[in-house]
Amino acid sequence: MATTKPGERKLQILQTLAAMLEQPKGEKITTAALAAKLDVSEAALYRHFASKAQMFEGLIEFIETSVFGLINQISEQQENGLAQVQAIVAMLLSFAERNPGMTRVLIGDALVNEDERLQLRMNQFIERVEMSIRQALRVAASQGQASENEVITRANMITSVVIGRWHRFAKSGFKQNPSEHAQAQVAMLLS
Repeated sequence: MATTKPGERKLQILQTLAAMLEQPKGEKITTAALAAKLDVSEAALYRHFASKAQMFEGLIEFIETSVFGLINQISEQQENGLAQVQAIVAMLLSFAERNPGMTRVLIGDALVNEDERLQLRMNQFIERVEMSIRQALRVAASQGQASENEVITRANMITSVVIGRWHRFAKSGFKQNPSEHAQAQVAMLLS
């Protein structure tokens, strides 16, 4: 019998779930299919997670920790508000490119027919992303690079562009690169 360190199996389950979400057809993932992929019983999955919703919560927690950790780094390292916005957008699109399965969670695609609270949590995530962009735009306004009156509208437009690019990436079977021409588009939204 193979032994795994505590927490190692839990991480393996989440990694396998994320890998299964990378399948372009985007079929519903069952615990039976996940268990088969891992070559364990469904009961083994439930020793680590009380439900499939809890598994998705683990993925969402990874997304939140990664994205907001990077946004904080950008805010600390970059004083220029407009440069902060561009760096945040580039990071959000790059995150999706590197984590295609997570992109399906970001857009809510993988959460269809799952517990409603998961989609609510992703909606809150998007709101927090938009608030981060709004904050960077306020910095830009204080530096005379943007209009304070347009901060909310611009933050919403930029967030919508990011979400649209995530959708396009997922719906193209992960072939349409989300960062392609994004820098020029964001520059247009900021001008």
